[in-house]
Amino acid sequence: MRNIAMVVSYDGTGYSGFQTQPDGNTIQDKLEAAIRHLTGEQLKIIGSGRTDAGVHARGQVFNFTTGSQIPVERWCLALNSRLPHDIVVRAAQEVPADFHARRSAKRKTYRYSIQRSKFPDVFHRNTRFHHPMPLAVRPMREALAAFTGEHNFTSFCSTRTPAESHVRTIFSTRLIDEPYADPEDGDAGVIHLEVTGSGFLYNMVRIIAGTVIEVGEGKRSPSEIPLILAGENRGLAGPTAVPHGLTLWNVEYNSFQTRLD
Repeated sequence: MRNIAMVVSYDGTGYSGFQTQPDGNTIQDKLEAAIRHLTGEQLKIIGSGRTDAGVHARGQVFNFTTGSQIPVERWCLALNSRLPHDIVVRAAQEVPADFHARRSAKRKTYRYSIQRSKFPDVFHRNTRFHHPMPLAVRPMREALAAFTGEHNFTSFCSTRTPAESHVRTIFSTRLIDEPYADPEDGDAGVIHLEVTGSGFLYNMVRIIAGTVIEVGEGKRSPSEIPLILAGENRGLAGPTAVPHGLTLWNVEYNSFQTRLD
């Protein structure tokens, strides 16, 4: 048996998340159906993590064991011809037998995108949260940086989080401000909030984004972030930002190259 790892990008707008659900409308279901159609094998793939309904991925990783002898360089084209147009496999590699897409992951990066403009961008309406009012970028960047390090993220995860420990390590954060010229809207642009960590709790990045947005609106100070973390109370943080602004950007491993340039 061979262990194959793949990188997949998808627009999660029309799906019930990555992981299999009773309604059958998930990214995992579509990938497994495509593999079954290609090889005749009824198998289960292992994802690097879950994404919720409406959340996207640029670099989601999954692996599976197969008895198929299809050359690894042919897998992407073969699967893409059997997948919906909003799911695209972008890389494939044969990996050691002990490779596990979730347990072997070392770092994950999520990006939350905010359309900062008077009017929504019709071409990015499914992948950016539209915010029609001005946002103060400098305090947002300061607030985002305060999450770096090892913290208890109880204040920044859903109360339905099943994980026993809420301690996670954030390796780095980045705010990317992309203004653009619009004669009708001098403040127009896109703000990307990037968070790279060892792992994430349920709704963690979306709650971080919702809180940082409130800082940009002037409703909170960046100095509040350490106090909210220390309080370990979900009620202290901001709202859970809408799902469609969130993208699983990249997953990193020691033995599998996943960079998509």
